[in-house]
Amino acid sequence: VGHCHPDIVKAAHEQNQLLNTNSRYLHDNLVDYAERLSKTLPEKLCIFYFLNSGSEANDLALRLARQYTGHEDVIVLDHAYHGHLTSLIDISPYKFRNLEGQKEWVHVAPVPDTYRGLYREDHENSVTAYADEVKNIIEHAHKRGRKIAAFFAESLPSVGGQIIPPAGYFQKVAEHVHKAGGVFIADEIQVGFGRVGKHFWAFQLQGEDFIPDIVTMGKPIGNGHPLACVATTKEIAEAFAATGVEYFNTFGGNPVSCAVGLAVLDVIEKEHLQAHATEVGNFLMKILKEQQIKHPIIGDVRGCGLFIGVDLIK
Repeated sequence: VGHCHPDIVKAAHEQNQLLNTNSRYLHDNLVDYAERLSKTLPEKLCIFYFLNSGSEANDLALRLARQYTGHEDVIVLDHAYHGHLTSLIDISPYKFRNLEGQKEWVHVAPVPDTYRGLYREDHENSVTAYADEVKNIIEHAHKRGRKIAAFFAESLPSVGGQIIPPAGYFQKVAEHVHKAGGVFIADEIQVGFGRVGKHFWAFQLQGEDFIPDIVTMGKPIGNGHPLACVATTKEIAEAFAATGVEYFNTFGGNPVSCAVGLAVLDVIEKEHLQAHATEVGNFLMKILKEQQIKHPIIGDVRGCGLFIGVDLIK
């Protein structure tokens, strides 16, 4: 919402003067913020865990998935990056290929990229073809006696090249993953909070009939303040709680962070930032496409709202 936005600075300053403590102490800000966030999400995503960073959120999502399913393996998209913790380097091909390599419990699916990928715009059904790649991975894993805990993907792959997956891809993937007893995790850390313009969450671009089992949030959630969130279903949260090991985070969901989170949502609403992202994004796409006509080096211009990629080619 903009560097040092006065509303955000004010909210943090005022709450800092009153009280800042950990989330073991009850505070209205925590509940108020969870309620406000829940209004932006499908109804079944109604349990919230607050943390400090996107990496922490993705690590917790991994734990939730494994506890709920009783399985270990994870399917990720090629070139993905999900955070800097050891557990997340392991599911980030962008990183692990330069470090310790691929673990046996990690499976890499091709990015649903219809410009450079395996199945392109001219393919008769790229959605099914890309989803079938995931189905094949699951079948091969099962033959080796492995079980899928989660399909873990950014709603719009960012480090992988600002990819816009074809609509319907996530629905088909979720079908295969659920059949295998796994869950679908949507990483909204870079692309959430109205950045795509027409929707508040990027996973909503896939259609109203698609709802992830877990959604992770970070980066824009606190406008630079250390704040992150995992939203999930009651069933998954209950399975996690059943271990008797409570989830606790010293700073996650503290009153100051929640005041900042509430202020961010206020600014997005008050300043019509979603509509702004749509308008500015459309304008930028238009002028980039004009450049594409003039310059052969610009192979593709793609995007949604203020999530835009320019693919340069030889």
